[in-house]
Amino acid sequence: MFLNYDLLARRWVRYGYVYPFGEALVGILMISGALWWISAPVVLFIGTVGAVSVFKAAYVEKRELKCACVGGNSNVPLGFVSLTENLMMLLMGVWVTARALFL
Repeated sequence: MFLNYDLLARRWVRYGYVYPFGEALVGILMISGALWWISAPVVLFIGTVGAVSVFKAAYVEKRELKCACVGGNSNVPLGFVSLTENLMMLLMGVWVTARALFL
């Protein structure tokens, strides 16, 4: 499912395997409040690639895709919710960076 819409995973299939571990790493680092200089660029990268991919698939190409949540076994349409998730990841990356640099 992930390969159907993610632009980077289409070009580099291994990204599909690295992606969940990247999200887990970012989540753990953000909860711990440590190593912001690792979590911020990773979440900015993941959020940007995801947002562009979802926007292109759902809104530009108007494809009816299902989210890759839970290994693709869910019945969640790809669109607003997935785009919101990726945009929130982008905001978290900006927030962590701004907080670390200016506070």
